[in-house]
Amino acid sequence: MNDRFLRACRLEAVDRTPLWIMRQAGRYLPEYRELRSRVDFLTLCRTPELAVEASLQPIRRFGLDAAIVFSDILIPLEALGCELTFDPGPHIARPLRTAADIDALVARPVAEVTPFVGEAVALLRRELAGKVPVIGFCGAPFTLAAYLAEGQGKEGFAQVRALLHRDPAALTRLLDRLAALMTDYLNLQIAAGAQAVQIFDSWASVLSPADFRAFALPAVRKLVQGLARDGVPVIYFAPAAGHLLEDAAGCGADVLGVCWRTPIAEARARTGGRLALQGNLDPAALLATPAAVRTRALAVLEDAGDRPGHIMNLGHGILPETPIASVEALVETVSSFAVRTP
Repeated sequence: MNDRFLRACRLEAVDRTPLWIMRQAGRYLPEYRELRSRVDFLTLCRTPELAVEASLQPIRRFGLDAAIVFSDILIPLEALGCELTFDPGPHIARPLRTAADIDALVARPVAEVTPFVGEAVALLRRELAGKVPVIGFCGAPFTLAAYLAEGQGKEGFAQVRALLHRDPAALTRLLDRLAALMTDYLNLQIAAGAQAVQIFDSWASVLSPADFRAFALPAVRKLVQGLARDGVPVIYFAPAAGHLLEDAAGCGADVLGVCWRTPIAEARARTGGRLALQGNLDPAALLATPAAVRTRALAVLEDAGDRPGHIMNLGHGILPETPIASVEALVETVSSFAVRTP
């Protein structure tokens, strides 16, 4: 098996820097657009064979070093009775705004509500036949709470921040429930064969350091501590959250995702080199020429230096308008970059 991704997660030496791309199965790929023309987004997520096809498309085309199962961070919220639609972005029919809303939630076993996710992970492992590792994932409790309170994606997520100030105890109860749900959800994926898992805390950046430490961070720690991972690496990624970097390093993860706003070398210095780091090319750099992509990618690789524990990725998800030639230039650049042994 190509295990350089897993080795980098464990701070072990590799022959070259591993590469995968957040949202690597997505609209920039013509084969994905063709697949989506036949089915709606939720059907794609809920049908293991289709989800696996989407997951495999970037591996076939680019030979990346890890495959991530195709799904969405909000899918497991259906286990709390949340009615979820995409049009095209996510909408939750009944947002949670009060303690009564939160206390009325009735959880069902995530394995009963989203069995298709575990089935997709297991099928993806079989289809890859050891070629590259499989990554499972979930949303972090605070990010999920932000969607639940807002009912949709919205700049600043004022509703969850209002709940934090108005009824912090209610928010804490919600975060605890989400931590337990996400623990079960990731354990489902690990049991199905996920060889690494990533926790996406997409909206932790709206919090101050004090509020992150009081609310978001304890929930992530509970989630990580509850995983039956037996050596499966955990990646934690909070974009646009450089002000939270030192605190995030204490969440219990093995790998810290870094967005493009914070240089890799700075992130390593600020976290004491204790964790592997993932990132962090600006996704907008891929909208430039292949030559410019190579220059920018090399800058990230050089910034990461010679120490083990760097996984090349973008600093956020790949943009839908990204040219295929730019991704090819990124893959070629990383593949030809020799990791020097100190």
